[in-house]
Amino acid sequence: MKSKIVKFKNASTKILFNASFSEIKRLFNKEKIIIIADENVFNLHQNKFKAYKSIILKPGEANKSQATVDNIINKLIALKADKSNVLIGVGGGVITDITGYIASIYMRGIPFAFVPTTLLGMVDAAVGGKNGINIGIYKNLIGFTNQPSHIIYDWAFLKTLPEKEWQNGFAEIIKHACIKDAKMFALLQKNNLKFYQHKKTELANLIERNVKIKLKIVQSDEYEKGERKLLNFGHTIGHAIENQYKISHGHAVAIGMTYAAKISEANCDFKKVIELTLLLSNYGLPTKIKIDKTKILEVISMDKKKNGDTISFILLNKIGKGGIQPLPIKEVSKFL
Repeated sequence: MKSKIVKFKNASTKILFNASFSEIKRLFNKEKIIIIADENVFNLHQNKFKAYKSIILKPGEANKSQATVDNIINKLIALKADKSNVLIGVGGGVITDITGYIASIYMRGIPFAFVPTTLLGMVDAAVGGKNGINIGIYKNLIGFTNQPSHIIYDWAFLKTLPEKEWQNGFAEIIKHACIKDAKMFALLQKNNLKFYQHKKTELANLIERNVKIKLKIVQSDEYEKGERKLLNFGHTIGHAIENQYKISHGHAVAIGMTYAAKISEANCDFKKVIELTLLLSNYGLPTKIKIDKTKILEVISMDKKKNGDTISFILLNKIGKGGIQPLPIKEVSKFL
């Protein structure tokens, strides 16, 4: 097991790589742990949860809502949970987002930690302190930036990960390569999804590399005033597609990155559109979808990055170097 303490402006997070889920009983008072997980994770790993109080949710992005939050809070009240308890989100991005959000508002804040169980959760959703819920078709419209005390990486959870969830995770890995790490982009080109599924050491190294990329960005700009916006590459259009067409986050972001690459080609003379789309396809990710332009623009018009008639859009100057550029929404519209 490797550990790393990461300091933020008002908090610090201890990250444990190659750890075991059982670490939670060493880190926290067993009687004070309340686990939040979804049915899929719970059913696949019931033996891990037997010793703890648990709140089990229906899986899926549709449940990342205020109704779910109210339901969990009522269950916490029934458990007489207070500031001495710790919430531990065990699952993918939906679970960690909800857990962090509830821990931030229940009794004006209680401790929380994450055990990400999906590749996407490990490299992205559990890292950086963003949490929140969706309001209808508007993704992550309500939330906080609040850091967990611990993030525990147990590779055993990946053994039960469905193929689609592997693809979702690699969308965020490819995103990190595009904005910050050209060498990782080249490494991904040499390999493929099956390679990482069967090479545990290489996969562990890749996950750790991605976590460090994101942490470095977040430490420099925790509250997204500047550089952290780069992490939204592919997400502006991707989020709109995700909620309008009910496709998975990673698949939607992959399509969003394809659009963003083409907009980069027109605005920044980006020359690697074909290489990027081929890489996405090589990891089982889609690069196009038939859309209703009006519906997509409706969602973009409520994006948190919008300011008047422009939106902060993440473009690529080259592989490994992303940039933030205000674009008129009319300009984005031309590419849809």
